[in-house]
This record gives sequence, structure tokens and C-alpha cells, in this order.
Amino acid sequence: MQPNSNETLWWQRGVIYQIYPRSFKDNNNDGIGDLKGVITKLDYLSELGIDTLWLSPIYPSPMADFGYDVSDYCDINPMFGTLADFDTLIKEAHQRGLYVIIDFVPNHSSDQHPWFVESRSSRNNPKRNWYFWEDPKEDGSLPNNWLSVFGGPAWEWDETTQQYYLHSFLKEQPDLNWRNPEVKQAMFDAIQFWLERDVDGFRIDVAHYIMKDPHLSDNPPNLEKTIGFKPMGEYDSQLHVNDIGHRDIHVVMREFRALLDRYSTSRPRFSVGEIHIFDWAKWATYYGEKLDELHMPFNFGFIGAAWNPQAFQKVIEGVEGALPQGAWPNYVLGNHDEHRIASRIGPESARTAMMLLLTLRGTPTIYYGDEIGMHDVDIPPELEQDPWGKNVQGIGVGRDPERTPMQWDTTPNAGFSAPGVQTWLPVADDYTEINVASQRNDPNSTLTFSRRLLALRRATPALHAGKYSTVQQANGQCLVYLREYQGEQWLVALNFSSEAQDLHLPINQGGQIVLSTRLDREESVNPNSLHLRGNEGCIIKLADN
Repeated sequence: MQPNSNETLWWQRGVIYQIYPRSFKDNNNDGIGDLKGVITKLDYLSELGIDTLWLSPIYPSPMADFGYDVSDYCDINPMFGTLADFDTLIKEAHQRGLYVIIDFVPNHSSDQHPWFVESRSSRNNPKRNWYFWEDPKEDGSLPNNWLSVFGGPAWEWDETTQQYYLHSFLKEQPDLNWRNPEVKQAMFDAIQFWLERDVDGFRIDVAHYIMKDPHLSDNPPNLEKTIGFKPMGEYDSQLHVNDIGHRDIHVVMREFRALLDRYSTSRPRFSVGEIHIFDWAKWATYYGEKLDELHMPFNFGFIGAAWNPQAFQKVIEGVEGALPQGAWPNYVLGNHDEHRIASRIGPESARTAMMLLLTLRGTPTIYYGDEIGMHDVDIPPELEQDPWGKNVQGIGVGRDPERTPMQWDTTPNAGFSAPGVQTWLPVADDYTEINVASQRNDPNSTLTFSRRLLALRRATPALHAGKYSTVQQANGQCLVYLREYQGEQWLVALNFSSEAQDLHLPINQGGQIVLSTRLDREESVNPNSLHLRGNEGCIIKLADN
């Protein structure tokens, strides 16, 4: 598909920027980021060149899983501010031409949510069937063999009512029963609450989890020991065919999309789902046969890919090949659950990865701080916060390292909180070198590179809406591709190696380097003889044929 750039929608043209609110900007100096802090940084985000803010959960929550255990779907956690603050954020963002999407957590609530408090109070209350309650098997064992992502069985015994309840994640996160129409209506009412407050869309947390096998059948063993994109311990011992992704999920997604579409008369509202599926044909079903489900299922293929051109080319071509006609692709390098790209592949390669992300067809998502080259921070055990890291130890699933405070300037606490405040997670030791203020006016900084790259993408229809095609060439260390739009051709050449590479590309016309990851090349070049330094990427405007 090659859409007319003028006909692409805001969420297709734009770049999503994920904000983890706890870690972005602390306005009231309690060590935790908040909505007023985000508001103070809207001008920065506008200048950066992103288009859409995605806010991780800001709902009232006991914070067993840092907001993904929701105790009220229609309010703001006082830790982050008030509904009035949220309304101000929406208004101020829209005034700057920015869009706002929020996390929505439909698979499970908090065990402190009034719904679950009532549900567990007896066996015969109106909310009992809002969750999954089951007797033990006759031999006294668990209802089935399902496992929690966060370690151990997915069933927790309730002494009061003498039954088990299901939790795909923490025991403090009981799964909601979406086969109960009252549950579905309550959740859709919550979505409408935020649409009425003028949000532009939703990121749906673990969207493929919400419909399970109605018979609660056991999962079969994972005999071939296949894993997703990272090892998850005991959870990998099963094939998750009955606890995740039952076909009825597509019915719910169509109903959810219809609700969004009813609010899309003034401007399109948008949905993106967290879908950890790497069989691209199966992944693509979440767009819907008639493109009537999610606008986009998140594509996490790059996160698990080895840093080599063959692995990344395989993801790109797999995704492009699986897309239904008219569907829009997307790419992401990191988020609040994954180690930062600069730590996974190194700071120089991270620039090359950013160039890749922002020159592919589709909607890219940037994680806060990646634009300045933030990296993971080693968290000592006594300061560890993440329950996943505490429950499943020894395989590196803890998520604290990538959630540390945003580094704004060289003052103590990096300008995230006032000096002397105990921040919820420690600030990186090298914040005096890696921060917004130090990089803002440095012509060679990662922030300058990110801003120039974002500006080029926005100004160049070929880079955000044009046709993608891989350039077949002999150098196994480089990925090269063309972006074409209305006769205009752009060449992107990326060196995945730390060694210099010489490319001899089957391209006849000359070109001009418009941007290098080194920020020091803008010369004319001949693609038949193109030299790339180690870890260098170049965007080249080809001459007209």
C-alpha cells in the first residue's frame, strides 16, 4: 500500500512517545513524577518533534504492579494529580497540536477494586461472576495448570469462600471475566468516560489475554521449548493456547472498535494493542478481517531480534508480508517492560536503530529518554521495586533498570525532582553527561540527532508514507532499503557493525546524504561505491532518474 501522504491520518503520520508518568517529571517534589510535571514539559515534546503522548497508567491503584492493578477506572491516582490536572494536560497538549493516548487495562483489576471486594465477599453476590472462581479438582489440586506471567500458578486460594480465583499476573491482579456482559459494559463505560474527556485513544494492555478458553482447559507442554522474545522462566514450560487469545477476542475487539468509531466524527480516535505474538500471520489477525478491530497491534519484533541486518530484515519483511490490505504497520525499540536499546546494543548502534525506526513505513513509538541516549541503571537489591524482578529472579526480567527518572539537566536528581528529594528509583550516575540541557545546543548530541531525524521524517512523505523495498546487496553487515513516494526516492543505508563497510549498490543514480548518525556528512555520494563508518547510518536523497 502506498497512501497519499495528505490522506494518512494523524496516528499514521505521527510518532508516539511513551511517558512513564512516575519517571518523567516530578512537579511537587515527592520523588514521583506527576501530570503537572508532564504539562511543564509539553513544549519540550513539541520541540522534539513527536506527535502523540502515550501515558502509562494513571488510575487509582494500590501500586502492586505500578498502576497496572487498577482500583478505579474513572479517576486519577492522587499520586499523579487530579481529573482537573488531566483535563488541563489534554487541553494544553491539543493546543500544541499534540495527541494524547492513555493506557487501558482490561484483563484484570486490582484486588482492591470494589468489584473484586464484593466478588470475594460471598459465593452468591452480584459481582461473583465478574471474575473467575473455581473449585479445586476432586483430588484437591488446582482448577487447571495455568501459570502466572509473574511466577507460580495462576490460581490463588480464597479462604473466605473456599474457591480459587484466576490471576494471569500478580495475585493482586484478578482476571476479569469478559464473557460476562456486565463486565464488558462496565469496561466500555470506562472507555466512554475518557473519550468524553477528549482523549485521542488507548493503548490496550495485554489485549490478547482477555478471552480465555471457556472450558478452562489445561495448556499443553512446550516440548520444543520455544520462547517469545525473552525467557520468562517457568511460564515458558507451556504453550499458552487456552489462557490467551481465544478466538472470541476478535468479537470483543470489533465491539471496542465500533465504540471508538462512534467518537471519531470530529477526529479519528485510535487504538493500539499490546500483543506479544511473533507469528506475523496470527499477529495480523488483530487488525480484523475488515480492518475493524485494533488500528494497530504493537509489533515487538525488533525488541527480541539479534542486532544484525538479517534479523531486522526478517522482521520488516515478515510484518509487511502479513499485513491485510490497507493495514498500517508499526515498530518499537523499547518500552517500560524492556531493557533500553542503548543498553542492549550500545550507544552508537542505538542511533542507527533510531534511524531505522524512524525511516520505516508505519507508526514508530519512542520510549522516554531514548532520544538522549538513556541506558539501563543497575538497581541494588534493597532499592528494587518491580514485583516481577522480585518474584522471578536470576533471568533478568526485572523492569526497574529501564524505568529510572528522566534526565533533564545537571542539577542533583537530574532536574526530575528537586535536589535532596529521594526519587522513587535512583537516577543514573552519569546524568551530568546524559541529559536534555547538556545536549540541547550540542550539534553532535543524541538529542540533536533525534530532533533532526524526527524533523526529516515529518517533512518527507516518502519516509512516513512511501513504499518500502529492501535493496538486495552482498554486504552482510548492512541493511539497505528504498523509500519511494510520488517519484521521489530515498535510500537508507545502515551499518550494524562497528567496522567500516563499503557498499556497491545496484542503484544507477547519484544522491545526497541528508543525515548521518554521525551528524557530520552532507556530501554527494554514489551508491555504487558507498562508504559507511562503523555503526553509521545514512539517509540519502537520490537524484531524479
